[in-house]
Amino acid sequence: MFTRRQVLMLSLAVSTLAATPAWAARLLDRLDPDKDGTVDLAEAKRAASAVFDRLDRDHDGTLDGRELRGRLNAKDFATANPDNDGTIDKNEYLNLVERRFRAADPDNDGTLDAKELASRAGKALVRLLK
Repeated sequence: MFTRRQVLMLSLAVSTLAATPAWAARLLDRLDPDKDGTVDLAEAKRAASAVFDRLDRDHDGTLDGRELRGRLNAKDFATANPDNDGTIDKNEYLNLVERRFRAADPDNDGTLDAKELASRAGKALVRLLK
């Protein structure tokens, strides 16, 4: 038998899941190796590091605009490239991932759930993790 509180919590959970796009739930599942239902910064950076390595086709340790394939607009590229060398190294990429992670975490709990990943800021982060 369910209590009134349990029924309310269950209905809230179901409505939250229904409001979250399926792609965000699938991405969360892929980025969440500990299966706690959230992505923390370390998990995001681990995924971003693997993406960086995959995108670095010439294996020079940097990404240029061609290798990034539209993941960043010109303004974001310039921000992520403080040394203005025309490329982004892994540290610069991971710093950008961290900034976008923090922007997608409005409750500042250090984790992102599927709803936060589906937000505008979350989608900007997702572009760097796919």
